[in-house]
Amino acid sequence: MITNTHSGTSLHEIESGIYRISTPVPPEAMPGGFSFNQYLVIDDEPLIFHTGPRMMFPLVREAIERVMPVTSLRWIAFSHFEADECGALNDFLAAAPEASPLCSRVAASVSVNDTALRPARALADGETFSTGARTLEWIDAPHVPHNWETGYLLDRTTRTLFCGDLFTQPGHQTPAVTESDILEPTEAFRAGGVAGGMYDYWSGAAGTRAIIERMAATNPLTLACMHGSAWRGADAGPMLLELAARVSAAAPEGSIRR
Repeated sequence: MITNTHSGTSLHEIESGIYRISTPVPPEAMPGGFSFNQYLVIDDEPLIFHTGPRMMFPLVREAIERVMPVTSLRWIAFSHFEADECGALNDFLAAAPEASPLCSRVAASVSVNDTALRPARALADGETFSTGARTLEWIDAPHVPHNWETGYLLDRTTRTLFCGDLFTQPGHQTPAVTESDILEPTEAFRAGGVAGGMYDYWSGAAGTRAIIERMAATNPLTLACMHGSAWRGADAGPMLLELAARVSAAAPEGSIRR
């Protein structure tokens, strides 16, 4: 469903009660085209994962309003502190009076509690919480692919992994959800197949492989990617393991690129 004809912002239900909101960025604005996705989780305590950049807030709000009042949001969650992850955080907090930020303990400590209108609910690694019918788990993933405070959410109820930048796919006209391989497009983007290599966004930190292998062990059925298509299949574990191997080979364990 297109929710804004001018921007091309769209809304699709990729899993029961989980909606992908996506705004395309055409090739003339970014080489190869790109997309920015947010994920709306419907439950007793509705949650959005990623806010999108501040300038996209009206588009994201418009899409949310097709499903529920934005004022009903309870949790504004994100992987790490970056404009496309949480640039519109305070806009959401102003629009939804009962909402609070939801992030890692490190993010809350070093950035969010200073910049947000309200204090964050800071989650520890492996901590679970309920939004009503769903149980979600926070997974700390420092520097994977970048930023010290990074972490991801797993919806244990549907086995959906909100995996942020792990599989960053280029293009502005990708399907909302795919069962095709998303690793090769991701790797081509990271290796320089687009824009001469300017998009190698992996820090190459020690422990990267172990962190991704831990996520693979959760056997997710759906990957809610921040850029490009969401992925759905029998088990994303093997694709995550291959990603871990590729990234580890490109940046030996123990190194962090600055």
